[in-house]
Amino acid sequence: MPVPEHIHPAVWRASQLARGAARTLPTGHAALSAELPDGGWPLGSLIEVLTPHPGSGEIRLLRPALAQLETRRPIALVQPPHPPHIASWMSWKLDPRQLLWVAPEKPADALWATEQILKNGSCGAVLCWLPQVRPESLRRLHLAAQAGDLFFVALRPAGAARSATPAGLRLALEPAPGGVWAHLLKRRGPPCENPVYVALEPGAAVSPPTRHAPLDRRLPALSAAGRAAPALAA
Repeated sequence: MPVPEHIHPAVWRASQLARGAARTLPTGHAALSAELPDGGWPLGSLIEVLTPHPGSGEIRLLRPALAQLETRRPIALVQPPHPPHIASWMSWKLDPRQLLWVAPEKPADALWATEQILKNGSCGAVLCWLPQVRPESLRRLHLAAQAGDLFFVALRPAGAARSATPAGLRLALEPAPGGVWAHLLKRRGPPCENPVYVALEPGAAVSPPTRHAPLDRRLPALSAAGRAAPALAA
């Protein structure tokens, strides 16, 4: 009898990471890529990145992937909490002329703009900040993303971990010395019991915690409560 995952690339066991079923973009972080289906960020799919507050390392985490996009394709930033820091983008060898900054007046406008960008398909990546969003709106965005090959990331607050999502990949970030701990809350494969340390500064390293929280436990409290949120470039 043939092995199930050999029948078709889209067939996979729940106990195994999905392989060869989707197009991906390399993360630029070896430890993280090793824990993701097909070894990278999925394209044409909703990815959720949850943070305790803006500037927790989310942009630096995504930077290597953004740097690999075609230079002619814009990077859309929809409803970011701060204006893009052009000097930081240039220091990362990213062309600021690629940036398409969308600052809608209302949350509903942000959802509409994101959906239209996804359907148009002219951008290489869409980063959308969604402090609050209804499940049906997320499903619409996920369906719109599946029609193309964009790198689509929705950045949401850590509290969103308590709600369901249509995203095939959901990560929660926890700031750490020189980088972040990435908690893989959802992926196409078995649960990832331990967080993954991702270094965001050269030579950064940190010892793994002695005890990891289970996936259904509330994430740690904000590490910088009461402080002004850093710029988007963080």
